[in-house]
Amino acid sequence: MTSILGISAFYHDSAASLIIDGDIIAAAQEERFSRKKHDPRYPFNAVNYVLSEGKIKLSEIDQIVFFEKPFLKFERLLETYMAFAPKGFKSFSLSMPIWLREKLFQKKFLFEKLKQHDDRFQNIEKIKFSEHHYSHAASAFYPSPFKEAVVLTLDGVGEWATTTVAIGKNNKLEMKKEIHFPHSLGLLYSAFTYYTGFKVNSGEYKLMGLAPYGKPKYKDLIINTLMDLKEDGSFKLNMKFFNYATGLTMTNEKFSKLFGHSVRDSKKDLLNDFHMDIASSIQAVTEEVVIRLTRNIANEYKIKNLCLAGGVALNCVANGKILREKIFENIWIQPAAGDAGGSLGAALAYWHHELEKPRENFKDKMKGAYLGPKFSENFIEDKLNKLNGKFVKQKSDQISSIVAKELSNSKTVGWFQGRMEFGPRALGCRSILADPRSEKMQKELNLKIKFRESFRPFAPSVLREEVHNWFELNNDSPYMLLVSEVKKDKQISMSEKDNNLFGIEKLNIKRSSIPAITHVDYSARVQTVHKETNPKYYNLIKEFEKITGCPVLVNTSFNVRGEPIVCSIEDAFNCFMGTNLDILVIENFILFKDDQDKSLKKDYKNIFELD
Repeated sequence: MTSILGISAFYHDSAASLIIDGDIIAAAQEERFSRKKHDPRYPFNAVNYVLSEGKIKLSEIDQIVFFEKPFLKFERLLETYMAFAPKGFKSFSLSMPIWLREKLFQKKFLFEKLKQHDDRFQNIEKIKFSEHHYSHAASAFYPSPFKEAVVLTLDGVGEWATTTVAIGKNNKLEMKKEIHFPHSLGLLYSAFTYYTGFKVNSGEYKLMGLAPYGKPKYKDLIINTLMDLKEDGSFKLNMKFFNYATGLTMTNEKFSKLFGHSVRDSKKDLLNDFHMDIASSIQAVTEEVVIRLTRNIANEYKIKNLCLAGGVALNCVANGKILREKIFENIWIQPAAGDAGGSLGAALAYWHHELEKPRENFKDKMKGAYLGPKFSENFIEDKLNKLNGKFVKQKSDQISSIVAKELSNSKTVGWFQGRMEFGPRALGCRSILADPRSEKMQKELNLKIKFRESFRPFAPSVLREEVHNWFELNNDSPYMLLVSEVKKDKQISMSEKDNNLFGIEKLNIKRSSIPAITHVDYSARVQTVHKETNPKYYNLIKEFEKITGCPVLVNTSFNVRGEPIVCSIEDAFNCFMGTNLDILVIENFILFKDDQDKSLKKDYKNIFELD
């Protein structure tokens, strides 16, 4: 038996993953345990969890692989500061002490941290390092169902690379092309995230959600002024307009002057038409770059399969466009495409690349991304009693019909089942569920439950066999990473008056028979639900279909704004009591809000740092 622990840490979205003989045993982000969103610290709790799940002690682990090489990253930082000197001295003086104290000598630092799990762990040579983009590429290719694939990784930056193309074949993964820092599509998108007043490395999905409210008025200006974009999708950024290479901000005054507006202060400035047009423009640019890149590599390598990883692979709108353009026959996207997934990629890279172990049974190895903790019924009952929760235990085969009926009556449900998801999407195990047919549900979920911006869209979960009847999609999308248009026969045409509305005014217009998940451009971020990977969630949607004729549910993550997705029984109960959720379902235990002691109600609106 060979066990490999993968770790990503120290930048954002720290995580740990465990594989045994090539099988993915467990994976989880530190934020779920620490309750600090995008927690960058050493993933102590996540490591403890994956070891526990694997029933193995750290001293028994064969190899520990970190997801990137700190010396290469340090080299990049030094060269960048030297290239821009004396500009950037303030940033340099802030970052260097941390590097010299912790990050540069990371092997020793990791060794000391790892010993806290098991004082019998004494072999520092077990700690290995992968390259950042190789970890990403490995996380996308090795668990994919493809024998051969082109692997495209797009993110902010690793050591030097920001964009890489690799070819995967059987158990081999070979890097072919790279674009290097500071030229980065991920950092370009983050610059606009910062410019529109959202938090970098957190608010990018808000920018994507805002885009359909505007028009891409500035697309040409961005392409012609901020970047040099080639036909093959390669690009360079005009660094005169950016400050991220050595500064403390993403953009500079030249950037603001170019667009005629200062950086939005989220505490004072409301979103307006300009910000919507900016969001629409950078989204259009991102799609243009991605389409050019994928077309070029499809033509060059003549391989029918594409794997995607890196933070930009979470841009499900761009992913959907690749699919609609039919550039590749098949697409597979790593559900934990960001840095968290690097922990898994590092472990898999060591298994297949370093140990040269073969790949077998070419199918999706991610197990639906259900790789986190689960809890026994006895444990759950004990916890709920200690929390003074009032609950009813139902038979397993009754849960689906009871909850489906409540959902059909416009009740909102916190759904806590099985193993927690790995990656940023709730996929039917740590989810808030609702009726997609409700016209008021999007607004209610955003403002009364999630405590977030009203413009934010919600995703549909749909039975796999029914997806083609409700969306312009006939592909698997198990990880909610593809955007598709709602089926034409489900759409409601806009009146001339409706079409003349702009921005947030569009929000309250009913545009389909499932308005709660239909965005203003008739799009939806689709999750296909498979009986094989999540039978309980599948059965719930099936029961809802029997009652309503609709095989679709609203599925959003079980949390509020600024909160990581719930992990424990306590997390779920606290969120339930701190929001306007009607019902909480934890395995076979059902809690109704009206039955709970009113003194347990929590002020949950401002408990977490806003993202």
